[in-house]
Amino acid sequence: AAENKLAKFLLSCLKCCFWCLEKFIKFLNRNAYIMIAIYGTNFCTSARNAFFLLMRNIIRVAVLDKVTDFLFFLGKLLIVGSVGILAFFFFTHRIKLVQDTAPPLNYYWVPILTVIVGSYLIAHGFFSVYGMCVDTLFLCFCEDLERNDGSPERPYYMSPELSQILLKGNLEPSKSAESQG
Repeated sequence: AAENKLAKFLLSCLKCCFWCLEKFIKFLNRNAYIMIAIYGTNFCTSARNAFFLLMRNIIRVAVLDKVTDFLFFLGKLLIVGSVGILAFFFFTHRIKLVQDTAPPLNYYWVPILTVIVGSYLIAHGFFSVYGMCVDTLFLCFCEDLERNDGSPERPYYMSPELSQILLKGNLEPSKSAESQG
């Protein structure tokens, strides 16, 4: 409630710092729980291992995060948009098949907006599960890259399709020497 500009500035800085800390802790928790599920180690060990594994693959993490965020945004937009359009046609009696079942409304925007908000929440819930799956597969991919080198003695355990997608142009010296010889 203070009108001091310095106090407002410090409060804004603290809000920003705590927002960043919250995002980091959520990121760390999510990946630590994945590592707990994979190895069964305790939380602190899993959090440390997940953090350092992701920091060793920071460029892949950034690219994967942005690509999946964009695809999830498109998926949510498609679901919410199609459900919203369907609800609009339903509540305005423009669908001949269910015209008799739709209630007569004076203001149809409130139920349409309710359906849109509900469909967004449901889509967000489903896509958060898919996001956890993507993160789990990515951590397993990074572990596979670190533990194995693709040689006959230590082959990759990832599927050939995943290997083609994520290892494109990233052949290791042993593989490129074999292909030349």
